[in-house]
Amino acid sequence: MIKLAIIGAGSMAGEHAKHFKAIEGVEVVAVCDLDGDKARAFAEQHGIAEVSTDLAAMLARDDIQAVANVTPDGAHKVTSLAAIAAGKHILCEKPLATNAADAEEMAEAARRAGVINMINLSYRDAPAIQHARDLIASGAIGRVMHVDASYLQSWLVSHAWGRWDSDSQWLWRLSEAHGSKGVLGDVGVHILDFASFPVGDITRVNCQLKCFDKAPGDRIGDYGLDANDSALMRVEFEGGALGTVQATRWATGHLNSLKLSVYGDKGAVSVVLDDARDRVLTCFDDDVHQAKWTSVECPPTPSIYQRFITGIVSGHNDQPDFARGAALQRVLDACFLADEQDHSVAIATIDGRALSPA
Repeated sequence: MIKLAIIGAGSMAGEHAKHFKAIEGVEVVAVCDLDGDKARAFAEQHGIAEVSTDLAAMLARDDIQAVANVTPDGAHKVTSLAAIAAGKHILCEKPLATNAADAEEMAEAARRAGVINMINLSYRDAPAIQHARDLIASGAIGRVMHVDASYLQSWLVSHAWGRWDSDSQWLWRLSEAHGSKGVLGDVGVHILDFASFPVGDITRVNCQLKCFDKAPGDRIGDYGLDANDSALMRVEFEGGALGTVQATRWATGHLNSLKLSVYGDKGAVSVVLDDARDRVLTCFDDDVHQAKWTSVECPPTPSIYQRFITGIVSGHNDQPDFARGAALQRVLDACFLADEQDHSVAIATIDGRALSPA
């Protein structure tokens, strides 16, 4: 039996609790949050025995082998490093950190400690993106020439997820002072991974970020509304392909939409998660000349929660790991720099892994 603890008691922590409790051989034994009332309510809701407001004390428990870190972005570093120092295997929410230096420090600490470490890029769980990657790697579409990717949300115009202007779980995502890196850090990291996972590392990026006026004085209570809520990126991949990547909170009519189209010199693949998580659209062979697309069913794939537990049992660290999280953070840092300086930023590579902006 693997005993696991959850750090953080917010809404996303509930997803972790649900998925881990459904895995045979896993017991969620504790939850820790600075807000004791919140942690107790969370524990009662999910049937968790122990509640703590003291992270160090919880991590000192020898019977806890692993943690899920579901704290706000700005707290990922300190909480993850504490868990790693205590020898706990760790699954951390995305983005890994709020800057590349911190992410690299976390990845190196996990490597030195020898703990299983993964970052919750949850859309990797979709069979469609895994099958698209296999098709591209097999050469089915030939040389990749162009990529188009988007992550569209509408919670700044829709109440489907709740009231963003009165609920702290949304307001903090709009405030840099509360640790937010805006839509780029929150969901941009997902779509950058979604695009580069099947295609290859991003080597150059240009980016424009914008924060629109949303309230008088750009403030609601303690929350200054200054984090970006739309991001447009023009990227180049290591194989030479060009691509466009976008993320926004203003996509009216889209609750949570991810789409990726990859075009090669012999064919193309497209993944539209809104339509199906287990189907890929393909355009191969003679269909290329008729612009005909075929829907292909994809084999099932295990979730990241299952793969994290499998890694603990087997000792094999699956992907995406902290090193991948750090590589993506370097791209995010380059996006912020490109927006600030209003020009493209190169991301140097060595052995296929992205380094700091050049």
